[in-house]
Amino acid sequence: MRGLAGRAVLVTGAASGVGRAVAERLVAEGAPVALVDRNAPLLEDVARELRARERRVVAVAADVSRAAEMEAVVARAAGELCALAGVVTSAGVFDPAELQPLGDVPPETFVRTLEVNLLGTFLAIKYALPHLVKTGGAIVTIASTAALRGHGFGAGYTASKGGVVALTRLVAFQYGPQGVRANCICPGFTDTGMTAHVARDPEYVARVARAVPLRRIGQPEDIAGAACYLLSADAAFITGQIIAADGGAVAG
Repeated sequence: MRGLAGRAVLVTGAASGVGRAVAERLVAEGAPVALVDRNAPLLEDVARELRARERRVVAVAADVSRAAEMEAVVARAAGELCALAGVVTSAGVFDPAELQPLGDVPPETFVRTLEVNLLGTFLAIKYALPHLVKTGGAIVTIASTAALRGHGFGAGYTASKGGVVALTRLVAFQYGPQGVRANCICPGFTDTGMTAHVARDPEYVARVARAVPLRRIGQPEDIAGAACYLLSADAAFITGQIIAADGGAVAG
């Protein structure tokens, strides 16, 4: 993809799942990466693997919902990588306590989900924006098809991802005149640690796949490819878009 080599990108939630796949794809495209995750041991494992490919990698353990931590993370990433040209906000949580009707979801579960999924996205973007304005950078947020249609569970998850969609549109509108692009990917059911509690059930996976026009569930690499395209110069005239990466599930 054009314009990724040498352009530093910060990826949150980079220790596993979609975030890790995005980081690996960026490294393959020649981009320096700053990896952010609260799981320090797993994050360092990923960083070690990527550094073995002779790429510039910065790894910082942090909680994306803490403003002071994210401000420091972005400053370190921009300093050690010389500039920051992209951000992918992949950090997210889904609490099994939300596998029930809204009326039964504990308030603290709802709040914590919003803190990580929505506030974490806001903070990463907020502190990266001054750098992205200088570099003409791009933002890719990760939401969910839960933001696009009703689901039978996940009150906090659905609300937070809907907020990510709206926030992305706002950033595209506000910062487009300064040369910053912002787009959002809404994955459908994807085989990650977040879905492991049901993905281990082959019957459930088969049932989900039958409802998808492409007849399979998503893989982290599917989302990573879309994210890298949106970061690249090949998407230079694309901003403010909400893209469902779901095998066509929301098309029907």
